Amino acid sequence: MAEASTLRFSKMHGAGNDFVVLDLRGGTPPPDAKLAARLADRHFGVGCDQILTIEPPRTEGSVAAYRIWNADGSNSQQCGNGARCIAAWLVRDGAAKGSRFRIDSPVATHDVERLPDGDYAIELGVPDFEPSRIPMVGFEHERDEYDLPLQGENIHFGAVSMGNPHAVLEVQAVDIAPVERVGPALQKDAAFPQSVNVGFAEVVAADRVRLRVYERGSGETLACGSGACAAAAVLMRRGRIGRDAVVSLPGGDLRIRWPGDAAQVIMSGPAQFVFEGEWTG
Repeated sequence: MAEASTLRFSKMHGAGNDFVVLDLRGGTPPPDAKLAARLADRHFGVGCDQILTIEPPRTEGSVAAYRIWNADGSNSQQCGNGARCIAAWLVRDGAAKGSRFRIDSPVATHDVERLPDGDYAIELGVPDFEPSRIPMVGFEHERDEYDLPLQGENIHFGAVSMGNPHAVLEVQAVDIAPVERVGPALQKDAAFPQSVNVGFAEVVAADRVRLRVYERGSGETLACGSGACAAAAVLMRRGRIGRDAVVSLPGGDLRIRWPGDAAQVIMSGPAQFVFEGEWTG
């Protein structure tokens, strides 16, 4: 990585899910796991849920590419709130012009729309419910609901990939959901060889869900964009909510639209700049 005195960053958040954004388009190498964890540390570093790096595009027609590091230094394949922050950063930078453009995540290319109210809408892909592609082991066929013995009880959940693995537990009241107990336990279960993001979803109305997410590599966050998409997709396919719904997370609201099972999920929400800085740690 570059010398500490030359590592400039932007601190951003999307609905409270916060990021350290590094511009590596000039050839600066990406952070290793140790540096990513130091940057993310909320006591001795900048503090964030994830590190995002902006890099040259990988596909023709894209403005830029980005990669993701979790707070523990591990890599992530997808981050919906981070994608909106990358989009906003590229607009401010001048690299993205107009109201529509494309960006490359670690797993796909995403269409972005800058909305009139300053929010961003991003197509995050078609949800994949096939167990082997989530990935999950121990389940040969796709199910609406899976169950696993966990800490002396059976846990019931839906599972889906949004480019990264998600388990979704529907709960009666999200405020008292066993997030800190079940979240890490399910992440360590052998059924999820790459671990899993664990969402706890409460259906409030046909067009509104409350959600808390225990993310792999970061713990519970104020918002998880791919987690909101995953929860909405599981609940929409069950008929529990309509195909256009607001997902309310502790840090704010995200609008999730999924027109049909073969269509891409579209996530809309805010992206905010917090401050600019230079890492000297």
